[in-house]
Amino acid sequence: MFTGIIEMTAKVVKIEKENTNYHFTLEVPFGDELAIDQSMAHDGCCLTVVKVDKEKKQYVVTAMDETMLKTNLGTWQVGTEVNVERSMRMDGRFDGHIVQGHVDQTATCTKVVDDNGSWRFYFEYDQKNAPSITVPKGSISINGVSLTVVDSEPGMFSVAIIPYTYKVTNFHNFKPGTVVNIEFDVFGKYVQRLLEQYLAAKK
Repeated sequence: MFTGIIEMTAKVVKIEKENTNYHFTLEVPFGDELAIDQSMAHDGCCLTVVKVDKEKKQYVVTAMDETMLKTNLGTWQVGTEVNVERSMRMDGRFDGHIVQGHVDQTATCTKVVDDNGSWRFYFEYDQKNAPSITVPKGSISINGVSLTVVDSEPGMFSVAIIPYTYKVTNFHNFKPGTVVNIEFDVFGKYVQRLLEQYLAAKK
């Protein structure tokens, strides 16, 4: 479980393919604090640490075929900057929203607007495969970042980014065409499923 408050970014330093699995080696300043079996969100995708090199502050995570198909991990290259967050502590403040680290699908950045001190990012996604919808002022996770929806239309939404978030996450690398991971609000997904079951029962 995560909060969507990104700790910092990690850098991909090595990619290895083994059958249908991909092993990613990443480097992050707190790499010497990590442990095997620890869960971490990478661009919002929950992955398990399988190897740690404390001296180099590097660690390895493995993504299976299902993860590669549903996320933007297939676009990662050596040097890619990735948002990372360690799992939520139960003894601290909950500053974001409930982020499970279970990516629903990818979205594509279509436009970036400079709002004179902040930025507005617009995204489109395949509504046919969407497990939920967005609503104005609702929550959305983009590459693991907990954000509030501004504009919301079928298959499209926008978010506003303040300078701090722009600087400490990989949002500063986004441009039209950038593919990102999105996780819809978990409560919204349950409400939608219950509504679908209710309407199906009424037929």
